[in-house]
Amino acid sequence: MSAKLEYGGGVVRVRFSGEIDHHAASLLRASIDSAIAQKRPKTLILDFGAVSFMDSSGIGLVMGRYKLMQAIGGAIRVENLSPGAYKVMRLAGLDRLGELKQKEVS
Repeated sequence: MSAKLEYGGGVVRVRFSGEIDHHAASLLRASIDSAIAQKRPKTLILDFGAVSFMDSSGIGLVMGRYKLMQAIGGAIRVENLSPGAYKVMRLAGLDRLGELKQKEVS
């Protein structure tokens, strides 16, 4: 699992790749939370386009970052979810917390 963080224009974008499991999610939380604390973005974009596997830790990762962004008056957007991950996140109610977008199929 890796994550590339990009900053600019009041946005922090995190591009995930690989597998998100309990161990990876705890490492990701620390780096994302640090970026949010330092940059105080208006929007956090979590890009799941290159994620090959995700367990329930991915849902927890999104929910925790939503709460953190809410605390600083920001918003969260989750992009490029596989159809399965999109369905799971909707069932978990994450579509009520921020914008969810499926990966576009070409």
